[in-house]
Amino acid sequence: MTGSWWKSAVVYQIYPRSFSDSDGDGVGDLRGIEERLDYLSALGVDVLWLSPVYPSPQDDAGYDISDYQDIDPVFGTLDDFDRLLSGVHARGMKLIMDLVVNHTSDEHPWFRAKRDWYWWRPARPGMTPGTPGAEPTNWRSFFSGPAWEYDEESGEYYLHLFSRKQPDLNWENPEVRQAIYAMMRWWLDRGVDGFRMDVINMISKDPALPDGPGGDGSAFYLCGPRIHEFLQEMHREVFAGRERELLTVGEMPGVTVDQAVLFTDPARGEVDMVFQFEHVNIDHGPSKWDIKPLDLVALKATMNRWQAGLASVGWNSLYWNNHDQPRVVSRYGDGSPLAAKALGTVLHLHRGTPYIYQGEELGMTNAPFETIADFRDIESINHYAEAGPSALPALRARGRDNARTPMQWDASPHAGFTTGTPWIAANPNHKEINAADAVSDPDSVFHHYRRLIDLRHTEPCVVHGDFTLLLPDDPSVYAFTRSYEGTELLVMANLSAEPAQAAIDPAWLDAELVLATLPDERSTTLRPWEARVYRR
Repeated sequence: MTGSWWKSAVVYQIYPRSFSDSDGDGVGDLRGIEERLDYLSALGVDVLWLSPVYPSPQDDAGYDISDYQDIDPVFGTLDDFDRLLSGVHARGMKLIMDLVVNHTSDEHPWFRAKRDWYWWRPARPGMTPGTPGAEPTNWRSFFSGPAWEYDEESGEYYLHLFSRKQPDLNWENPEVRQAIYAMMRWWLDRGVDGFRMDVINMISKDPALPDGPGGDGSAFYLCGPRIHEFLQEMHREVFAGRERELLTVGEMPGVTVDQAVLFTDPARGEVDMVFQFEHVNIDHGPSKWDIKPLDLVALKATMNRWQAGLASVGWNSLYWNNHDQPRVVSRYGDGSPLAAKALGTVLHLHRGTPYIYQGEELGMTNAPFETIADFRDIESINHYAEAGPSALPALRARGRDNARTPMQWDASPHAGFTTGTPWIAANPNHKEINAADAVSDPDSVFHHYRRLIDLRHTEPCVVHGDFTLLLPDDPSVYAFTRSYEGTELLVMANLSAEPAQAAIDPAWLDAELVLATLPDERSTTLRPWEARVYRR
């Protein structure tokens, strides 16, 4: 891999099922994405990341893959993919694929033909196979219930950290690794520009698979004993020696700053950056469904720790939203365009590579789900089955379907996403929040994001500058400076619904105002959800 072009890049995540439907079947597809490339080019993003488009039974929305080297017919064909990739490259953008190799679908041919490619174990000693409590270990699945599924045909259990239809691959088997590396090379040879690696820090497991406290086995599969060895091998086998500028980002639940330094140190040859979760775990308890109000002081402390920890070695990825997270403007904001702009400003001006999730640049909000029938996501449906109707408020606030409602293109029926019936309902507020209106309004969230992206592309201080947090204990104002080669930026945002006094050096008010979300008032008082960026 050459250079570090991705430090000044901005990545845009597309959830294909919900982005744009070209054929009216209610599901987004590759041709739909291709039709929207000029919109993405106008926004100014550098890289498109596609959530999985491979053949899949769709038990977990495509993250259960049955064939790694084809396209699911609901999304199109390999020819459609090649044409999309060509269109992306013609506009000077790059495309990265979602790499899901901790597990496959149980409908992947490997699962029946190559038993030793997965984790199989007999029942717990002294227990009758198939009965409650006979599972080989007490591990719990992320999607509720045990992490083991009984197979009557063999009389044994297989491990699935996620859905029972997502058996975990056994990376201890070198044949598994070589098959995956060959598949990755096949996509790179086809022209893709890298990979976002799904839960990649779970691929190395303690082969003993011991019981975990209270059913939590994470100590034995998060950043497991051979994780660095496996990622370094992957880098050697797949990426080393290629001349094209590639991007690798590893999704790593539970990763610490110290671990991330190792994963992203260029000298170690593992990944370019990681997705960490600390900043999106601030507003809940032990379970994501245990909701707490946002503590801005705690959020700033977490973000600051990651900025400091990766300041000299490694690199940050920056995100508020993705396909697994509720909409940030509803979560950390008040749902307004001003809140969307303020949150975007804060994120994009940290040190690291920003990721925009489809619709974030419009200020798309959480959806008004009324009953469990409105939900589609397996995680939410399984939680409701366990917890009952009392779970609905938490599902509305934190459910993954909030990110998966159709992209809001215009005010027409179904938000211009499809001429058919969408697989999940469009948010009714698409009549007020949509791309057609946003592109034509110079004061829209869209154009503010476009200006943020342009600032990253043109101001080296945004990419390379040091980060210094200001006002760490202020409960409303998020402020920091960036400095590089004699240039200094001040970023300050009021992330509250009340006016807030920013206790910054008033001399900054004489500096150049580079970006602002409200008409300029040379004052240290910030109006509700106001953000400003100064340069001197």
